[in-house]
Amino acid sequence: MNRRLRLEEVSDPEVLRAMAAVPREEFVPPELADAAYDDRALPIACGQTISQPAVVAYMTEQLGLSAGSRVLEIGTGSGYQTAVLAEIARTVFTIERIAELADAAAARLARLGYANVDVRTGDGTQGWPEAAPFDGILVTAAAAVVPPALLDQLVAPGGRLIMPVGGPNEPQTLVRCERRSPDQIVRTPLWAVRFVPLLPG
Repeated sequence: MNRRLRLEEVSDPEVLRAMAAVPREEFVPPELADAAYDDRALPIACGQTISQPAVVAYMTEQLGLSAGSRVLEIGTGSGYQTAVLAEIARTVFTIERIAELADAAAARLARLGYANVDVRTGDGTQGWPEAAPFDGILVTAAAAVVPPALLDQLVAPGGRLIMPVGGPNEPQTLVRCERRSPDQIVRTPLWAVRFVPLLPG
């Protein structure tokens, strides 16, 4: 198994360290372990996918996290992106609408020693209001618009949300939303991407 990741688009040393620290083979089906470090999305349980490493790293870098950050992730999946965030941030709250995936990810993350992660099964479009505000929110599924509840849960100033935006059968664009003040959010388009749809829990 080649554990070298190709991350030419990323330069943040903390993100590169986190990517190197997380054993990606633990987050893919056993039969795909040999392909774990390929730079491509791979299927996981329940018809979902684990994003390609370059996209995970890039989205993480765009959050601009620090060691004291509180992060909300929408779409836990197998927990790989969660683990990368947990390597950098103080606390990660992650929501998965599919209970089977949430339970498996919670057990996997605990087994690997990620004690700074809280996993919940539920509707990610509503965020996690009682844990808000967050320094960063990362959404790993696409929707036509950014859910207003998530924007409301960004800390001001400086909170960032990274999310793929695009309706069904439409091109998707990774977007960074940064709260500059309680009343101002600046949106910046980043990459063309393709993610599974964001669905209510």
